[in-house]
Amino acid sequence: MSSSEDVRRSYDEVADEYARRIFDELAGKPLDRQLLDRFADEARGSGRVADVGCGPGHVARYLHERGIKVVGLDLSPKMVEIAKRLSPGIEFIVADMLDLALYRASWAGAVSFYSLIHLTGSQLQEALCQLRSTLRPQAPLLIGVHKGTETRHIDEWWGHLVSLDGVFFETAALVREVEAAGFRVEDAIERPPYKGLELETERLYVYAHAICETIPGRHYGVK
Repeated sequence: MSSSEDVRRSYDEVADEYARRIFDELAGKPLDRQLLDRFADEARGSGRVADVGCGPGHVARYLHERGIKVVGLDLSPKMVEIAKRLSPGIEFIVADMLDLALYRASWAGAVSFYSLIHLTGSQLQEALCQLRSTLRPQAPLLIGVHKGTETRHIDEWWGHLVSLDGVFFETAALVREVEAAGFRVEDAIERPPYKGLELETERLYVYAHAICETIPGRHYGVK
Protein backbone atom coordinates (compact mmCIF):
# COMPACT_ATOMS: atom_id res chain seq x y z
CA MET A 1 0.00 0.00 0.00
CA SER A 2 0.99 3.62 -0.50
CA SER A 3 2.69 5.15 2.52
CA SER A 4 1.35 8.31 4.15
CA GLU A 5 4.21 10.19 2.53
CA ASP A 6 3.24 8.80 -0.90
CA VAL A 7 -0.33 9.95 -0.35
CA ARG A 8 0.76 13.40 0.81
CA ARG A 9 3.13 13.92 -2.10
CA SER A 10 0.63 12.63 -4.65
CA TYR A 11 -2.18 14.91 -3.52
CA ASP A 12 0.16 17.89 -3.28
CA GLU A 13 1.14 17.15 -6.88
CA VAL A 14 -2.43 17.07 -8.25
CA ALA A 15 -4.01 19.59 -5.86
CA ASP A 16 -4.59 22.42 -8.34
CA GLU A 17 -6.10 20.15 -10.99
CA TYR A 18 -8.10 18.23 -8.38
CA ALA A 19 -9.68 21.44 -7.12
CA ARG A 20 -10.47 22.58 -10.66
CA ARG A 21 -12.23 19.33 -11.50
CA ILE A 22 -13.79 18.40 -8.14
CA PHE A 23 -14.76 21.55 -6.26
CA ASP A 24 -18.18 21.97 -7.94
CA GLU A 25 -18.97 18.26 -8.35
CA LEU A 26 -21.70 18.07 -5.69
CA ALA A 27 -23.99 20.05 -8.00
CA GLY A 28 -24.27 16.88 -10.11
CA LYS A 29 -24.47 14.34 -7.27
CA PRO A 30 -28.00 14.26 -5.84
CA LEU A 31 -27.50 11.30 -3.51
CA ASP A 32 -24.37 12.84 -2.02
CA ARG A 33 -26.27 16.07 -1.39
CA GLN A 34 -29.19 14.17 0.12
CA LEU A 35 -26.90 12.38 2.58
CA LEU A 36 -25.01 15.56 3.45
CA ASP A 37 -28.33 17.33 4.02
CA ARG A 38 -29.39 14.52 6.36
CA PHE A 39 -26.08 14.86 8.21
CA ALA A 40 -26.45 18.65 8.38
CA ASP A 41 -30.02 18.45 9.70
CA GLU A 42 -28.85 16.18 12.49
CA ALA A 43 -25.63 18.03 13.37
CA ARG A 44 -26.93 21.60 13.14
CA GLY A 45 -26.65 23.44 16.43
CA SER A 46 -24.85 20.63 18.25
CA GLY A 47 -21.28 21.91 17.83
CA ARG A 48 -18.45 21.74 15.33
CA VAL A 49 -18.14 18.88 12.87
CA ALA A 50 -15.14 17.70 10.86
CA ASP A 51 -14.63 17.02 7.16
CA VAL A 52 -11.78 14.49 7.38
CA GLY A 53 -9.78 14.25 4.17
CA CYS A 54 -11.36 17.48 2.98
CA GLY A 55 -9.34 17.98 -0.20
CA PRO A 56 -10.16 21.42 -1.65
CA GLY A 57 -12.96 21.84 0.89
CA HIS A 58 -16.05 21.38 -1.25
CA VAL A 59 -17.86 19.15 1.26
CA ALA A 60 -16.94 21.47 4.13
CA ARG A 61 -18.21 24.40 2.05
CA TYR A 62 -21.49 22.59 1.36
CA LEU A 63 -22.04 21.97 5.08
CA HIS A 64 -20.98 25.51 6.00
CA GLU A 65 -23.58 26.91 3.60
CA ARG A 66 -26.22 24.91 5.49
CA GLY A 67 -25.40 26.48 8.80
CA ILE A 68 -22.94 23.90 10.11
CA LYS A 69 -19.82 24.83 12.05
CA VAL A 70 -17.18 22.79 10.25
CA VAL A 71 -13.43 22.29 10.23
CA GLY A 72 -11.64 20.61 7.32
CA LEU A 73 -8.62 18.36 7.78
CA ASP A 74 -6.33 16.96 5.11
CA LEU A 75 -2.95 15.24 4.93
CA SER A 76 -1.90 17.41 1.96
CA PRO A 77 -0.63 20.91 2.83
CA LYS A 78 -1.30 22.03 -0.75
CA MET A 79 -4.93 20.87 -0.54
CA VAL A 80 -5.34 22.78 2.73
CA GLU A 81 -3.79 25.88 1.15
CA ILE A 82 -6.27 25.70 -1.74
CA ALA A 83 -9.22 25.03 0.57
CA LYS A 84 -8.36 28.12 2.63
CA ARG A 85 -8.21 30.22 -0.51
CA LEU A 86 -11.51 28.92 -1.91
CA SER A 87 -13.42 29.12 1.40
CA PRO A 88 -11.74 31.72 3.64
CA GLY A 89 -14.58 31.62 6.16
CA ILE A 90 -13.87 28.00 7.12
CA GLU A 91 -11.01 26.63 9.22
CA PHE A 92 -8.77 24.10 7.46
CA ILE A 93 -5.94 22.18 9.16
CA VAL A 94 -3.16 19.85 7.98
CA ALA A 95 -3.73 16.61 9.91
CA ASP A 96 -3.32 12.85 9.58
CA MET A 97 -6.47 10.79 10.19
CA LEU A 98 -4.26 8.18 11.84
CA ASP A 99 -3.28 10.73 14.49
CA LEU A 100 -6.31 12.62 15.80
CA ALA A 101 -5.57 12.42 19.53
CA LEU A 102 -5.63 16.24 19.82
CA TYR A 103 -9.32 16.25 18.94
CA ARG A 104 -10.60 13.66 21.40
CA ALA A 105 -14.35 14.09 22.07
CA SER A 106 -14.23 17.44 20.22
CA TRP A 107 -16.67 16.99 17.37
CA ALA A 108 -20.42 16.69 17.01
CA GLY A 109 -20.06 14.72 13.78
CA ALA A 110 -17.64 13.76 11.04
CA VAL A 111 -17.74 13.25 7.27
CA SER A 112 -15.12 11.19 5.47
CA PHE A 113 -15.58 11.17 1.67
CA TYR A 114 -12.91 9.07 -0.07
CA SER A 115 -10.28 9.53 2.65
CA LEU A 116 -10.36 5.87 3.78
CA ILE A 117 -9.56 4.55 0.31
CA HIS A 118 -5.79 4.65 0.79
CA LEU A 119 -5.93 2.50 3.94
CA THR A 120 -6.23 -1.22 4.47
CA GLY A 121 -6.10 -3.80 7.24
CA SER A 122 -5.00 -2.43 10.59
CA GLN A 123 -4.68 1.10 9.21
CA LEU A 124 -8.36 1.16 8.32
CA GLN A 125 -9.43 0.03 11.78
CA GLU A 126 -7.02 2.50 13.39
CA ALA A 127 -8.47 5.38 11.34
CA LEU A 128 -12.03 4.44 12.26
CA CYS A 129 -11.07 4.18 15.93
CA GLN A 130 -9.38 7.56 15.70
CA LEU A 131 -12.59 9.00 14.24
CA ARG A 132 -14.60 7.42 17.05
CA SER A 133 -12.27 9.01 19.59
CA THR A 134 -13.01 12.48 18.23
CA LEU A 135 -16.79 12.16 18.41
CA ARG A 136 -19.18 12.72 21.26
CA PRO A 137 -21.68 9.94 22.02
CA GLN A 138 -24.43 9.63 19.39
CA ALA A 139 -22.58 11.93 16.96
CA PRO A 140 -23.16 11.02 13.29
CA LEU A 141 -20.49 9.71 10.92
CA LEU A 142 -20.93 9.71 7.14
CA ILE A 143 -18.42 7.76 5.03
CA GLY A 144 -18.13 7.58 1.23
CA VAL A 145 -15.93 5.06 -0.62
CA HIS A 146 -15.64 3.12 -3.88
CA LYS A 147 -17.55 -0.17 -3.82
CA GLY A 148 -15.90 -3.39 -4.97
CA THR A 149 -13.19 -5.91 -4.19
CA GLU A 150 -10.14 -4.53 -5.99
CA THR A 151 -7.19 -2.33 -5.15
CA ARG A 152 -6.03 -0.03 -7.94
CA HIS A 153 -2.53 1.42 -8.18
CA ILE A 154 -1.84 4.53 -10.25
CA ASP A 155 1.48 6.14 -11.16
CA GLU A 156 -0.04 8.91 -13.31
CA TRP A 157 -3.05 11.12 -12.57
CA TRP A 158 -4.16 13.89 -14.92
CA GLY A 159 -0.65 14.11 -16.36
CA HIS A 160 1.09 14.19 -12.96
CA LEU A 161 3.41 11.53 -11.53
CA VAL A 162 1.95 10.00 -8.36
CA SER A 163 2.08 6.79 -6.36
CA LEU A 164 -1.34 5.88 -5.00
CA ASP A 165 -3.21 2.71 -4.12
CA GLY A 166 -7.00 2.99 -4.01
CA VAL A 167 -8.93 0.38 -2.03
CA PHE A 168 -12.49 -0.59 -2.93
CA PHE A 169 -14.82 -1.84 -0.18
CA GLU A 170 -17.49 -4.50 0.02
CA THR A 171 -20.57 -3.33 1.88
CA ALA A 172 -20.75 -6.01 4.57
CA ALA A 173 -17.03 -5.84 5.27
CA LEU A 174 -17.00 -2.05 5.71
CA VAL A 175 -20.06 -2.19 7.95
CA ARG A 176 -18.27 -4.72 10.15
CA GLU A 177 -15.19 -2.50 10.37
CA VAL A 178 -17.26 0.55 11.29
CA GLU A 179 -19.20 -1.34 13.94
CA ALA A 180 -15.99 -2.81 15.40
CA ALA A 181 -14.64 0.73 15.86
CA GLY A 182 -17.52 1.71 18.14
CA PHE A 183 -20.33 2.84 15.84
CA ARG A 184 -23.92 1.80 15.27
CA VAL A 185 -24.54 1.64 11.52
CA GLU A 186 -27.89 3.06 10.45
CA ASP A 187 -27.64 2.73 6.67
CA ALA A 188 -25.32 1.35 4.00
CA ILE A 189 -26.31 2.80 0.63
CA GLU A 190 -24.93 1.86 -2.77
CA ARG A 191 -25.22 3.76 -6.05
CA PRO A 192 -23.96 3.41 -9.62
CA PRO A 193 -21.53 6.03 -10.94
CA TYR A 194 -22.65 9.40 -12.21
CA LYS A 195 -21.30 8.90 -15.69
CA GLY A 196 -19.28 11.72 -17.15
CA LEU A 197 -18.96 13.41 -13.77
CA GLU A 198 -16.71 11.13 -11.75
CA LEU A 199 -14.56 8.02 -11.98
CA GLU A 200 -17.05 5.41 -13.16
CA THR A 201 -17.08 3.13 -10.14
CA GLU A 202 -19.91 2.04 -7.90
CA ARG A 203 -20.11 4.04 -4.69
CA LEU A 204 -20.88 3.05 -1.10
CA TYR A 205 -22.00 5.32 1.74
CA VAL A 206 -22.22 4.31 5.40
CA TYR A 207 -24.21 6.44 7.85
CA ALA A 208 -23.53 5.63 11.50
CA HIS A 209 -23.57 7.00 15.04
CA ALA A 210 -20.97 6.81 17.77
CA ILE A 211 -22.19 4.48 20.46
CA CYS A 212 -22.41 5.70 24.05
CA GLU A 213 -20.84 2.62 25.55
CA THR A 214 -17.14 1.88 25.39
CA ILE A 215 -15.91 -1.48 24.17
CA PRO A 216 -13.75 -3.28 26.77
CA GLY A 217 -10.10 -3.15 25.88
CA ARG A 218 -10.56 -0.58 23.10
CA HIS A 219 -9.12 2.89 23.37
CA TYR A 220 -10.53 4.33 20.12
CA GLY A 221 -7.11 5.13 18.76
CA VAL A 222 -6.01 7.27 21.70
CA LYS A 223 -2.98 5.89 23.51
